[in-house]
Amino acid sequence: MPPPTATNLGYTPPDGGWGWAVVLASFISIGFSYAFPKSLTVYFKEIQEYFGTSYSEIACLSSVMLATMYAAGPISSILVNRYGSRPVVMVGGFLVGVGMVSASFGTSIVHLYLCVGVIGGFGLAFNLQPSLTIIGTYFQAKRPLANGLAMTGSPVVLFTLAPLNQLLFDSFGWRGSFLILGGIVLNCCVAGSLMRPVRKMVMSKPKAESSDCNETAAAEAVRTEDSSDKLSCVQRFIDISLFKDRGFLIYLVGNVVLFFGFFAPVVFLAPYAKHQGNDEYSAAFLLSIFALSDMFIRPLTGFVGNTKWIRPKIQYFFAFAVSYNGVCHLLCPLLPGYAGLVVYAVFFGFAFGMLSALLFETLMDLVGAKRFSTAVGLCTIIECGPVLLGPPISGALVDVFGEYKYLYYLCGVFMLLPGIFFFIMHYYNYKKLDEERHKAAAEMRTAEDTVHLNLGLDEK
Repeated sequence: MPPPTATNLGYTPPDGGWGWAVVLASFISIGFSYAFPKSLTVYFKEIQEYFGTSYSEIACLSSVMLATMYAAGPISSILVNRYGSRPVVMVGGFLVGVGMVSASFGTSIVHLYLCVGVIGGFGLAFNLQPSLTIIGTYFQAKRPLANGLAMTGSPVVLFTLAPLNQLLFDSFGWRGSFLILGGIVLNCCVAGSLMRPVRKMVMSKPKAESSDCNETAAAEAVRTEDSSDKLSCVQRFIDISLFKDRGFLIYLVGNVVLFFGFFAPVVFLAPYAKHQGNDEYSAAFLLSIFALSDMFIRPLTGFVGNTKWIRPKIQYFFAFAVSYNGVCHLLCPLLPGYAGLVVYAVFFGFAFGMLSALLFETLMDLVGAKRFSTAVGLCTIIECGPVLLGPPISGALVDVFGEYKYLYYLCGVFMLLPGIFFFIMHYYNYKKLDEERHKAAAEMRTAEDTVHLNLGLDEK
């Protein structure tokens, strides 16, 4: 097992035990968070006809839900820091259920925006961040594997909900289906109940080190007492100092760019296949292939990321995954016929799954488990812009040129450039971290030599 990265948790994570029940709960909660908005597209055509709306208006339903989920990230982070993951996830599942049940009585598209998009989006945000955060409290050495398994929930739930939604739609229509889905999503409350706080086993320290630490902590407490009293209520729960963290800024800048091209290739895969003259079932089968590849690669990525060769430099692995996505999109228009789309769906599923499995693990690696909740909240509210704008911008290219290839070229650029950026900047970051460690070690040795010298003079 590779040595765990230092996260200054102050206790030894169990790296197993009840932690695997927490991973299962996160699997369910994360799965609904990402898969639920995508699975609702089955009902769009009937809802569009029922309310007499345009396709763009009905398509905004999933976009509003996803954007709200990302925008509500900081609120979710504050609640997690204050109350813990368990109650926040349970409230989130309840909110999504209430939103779907209320939407089943909808009288207008605006009513659906409010119930499904806003209320449901807030509920999904309360499911996502706590599920990601609590894994970091239970796992350290096995954290990449645990994150990879939890993130597998997204393709598994999507793969399950897609045929289930079609069955519900055929039997009960969109109103009855929304009512039933409101009950199904309450399973997130059950998942939240499994997320009990970790039992912290404090790490013991040598007596001499403990004495020095106590003296240092006491002095530090005196120095910071006045300044801590001046902190605002928000600053107590949101660590604004993250914007001074080099690794966090690298992650944030690259992710803002890559999210412009993250979701659009999935959204337009089936329409692209139909545009080439393939029937609806063949086009839908591409999404199944994509989901199966995604489902297979996520736990494997977590296993590989946990090896002693990859774990110490996992940021390079993430940079490879981002670049791999870009290359897949750039090559997609060059692949001939339906067979080419099948090949693309397989390799894109691998690429998308690798990136998704590493997306939050790399952030936790950069900022540590203690600051992760705040970090993911700040990231998601900034990323909600690209999440909301990416598919419409890509779709505009199809409207202008009448071809899908330019959409995939653009998404390829949006993914390849941040991939290269990550390789370069994380090489710089790793180099600076090594320099800072060597400098700190040298200063510590100098301090120890000074203490020994003073002790020697006192003895004389």
